[in-house]
Amino acid sequence: MGDQELTRINKFLSEAGYCSRRKADKLIEEGRVTINGVVPEMGTKIAVGDVVAVDGEIIKNTTDAFVYLAFNKPVGIVCTTDTRVEKDNIIDYINYPKRIFPVGRLDKMSEGLIFLTDDGDIVNKILRASNNHEKEYIVTVDKPISQTFIMRMRGGIYLEDLKQKTKKCKVEKLDSFTFKIVLTQGLNRQIRRMCSYLNYEVQSLKRVRIMNVTLDVPVGKYRELTKTELQELQNLISDSSKTHIPKKPKK
Repeated sequence: MGDQELTRINKFLSEAGYCSRRKADKLIEEGRVTINGVVPEMGTKIAVGDVVAVDGEIIKNTTDAFVYLAFNKPVGIVCTTDTRVEKDNIIDYINYPKRIFPVGRLDKMSEGLIFLTDDGDIVNKILRASNNHEKEYIVTVDKPISQTFIMRMRGGIYLEDLKQKTKKCKVEKLDSFTFKIVLTQGLNRQIRRMCSYLNYEVQSLKRVRIMNVTLDVPVGKYRELTKTELQELQNLISDSSKTHIPKKPKK
């Protein structure tokens, strides 16, 4: 068996969602981990089929069992799991054989990329506001775009009802009526409200990227995330979570 088919025991426990690699090393040191009933040495690698247990409890890596979809949501579909209330809901539209749910939302009149999954852990990490994950949109408005409009959008718009100013963001004019915007926050109907404040009305809004995943399927279709995309996504989530350190209260 080639070395590339083996996985270090601490990495296996981490990817299985049992604990961090550091914690796994501690468990191994304490003799609480077994591979096929035998206590391993630090750095031991396991192969497919090996039985890993902690304190006698068998650990299974269920990552591959989860579903991760990239869906191109059409205009008119609602991002809700409540199939009793909304006739045009995303769950009935996709009709996937497993119970899945959308990660975040796109409003009814918007289209484009949205993730769906049955992995609650990744949903919580992606939605955590402190993570500052990039989302990219292509937007068409009802009148010619001025340089003032671009600069104001970049600098942030004060939304009166929320009593807060939107974060600074990347904005690029694509043509007279179309611009690209990259947000790192997800306020409700944020782009439409920012445009409205500057007396522009959104005619169409499409999300074309979430973090490292780019929209590449036709409207109304979905695909599974690739292993490479999923790994990079997990890394981005992990890295951004590590960088968020709560401020210590002043003495």
